[in-house]
Amino acid sequence: MSSTELLKIDETPEGLRFRIKVQAKAKREEIAGIINGVMRVRVNAPALEGRANNAVIALLAKRLHVTKASVKITAGTRSSQKTIVVSGLQRAEMLSRLGVAV
Repeated sequence: MSSTELLKIDETPEGLRFRIKVQAKAKREEIAGIINGVMRVRVNAPALEGRANNAVIALLAKRLHVTKASVKITAGTRSSQKTIVVSGLQRAEMLSRLGVAV
């Protein structure tokens, strides 16, 4: 992932909050970079019946080395633009796990 641009992260009582833009039905599942402070995420699953949302949660949990229960979609469940909250991580730890320079 390109570290040339910073992911905008807000620290809240619930955890670290950031925005993502999801591309469903992609050929590869990946974190595709950061544009204008928003993380780009690609998943194989279609945007039907919450399948893409579940794939996003699984991908982020795996990449961040946290449980799926630690990753929540707090806004945008029916949109490609979503707000995510990850609990149990510090900001520097999250950026390190994403491969972004602190």
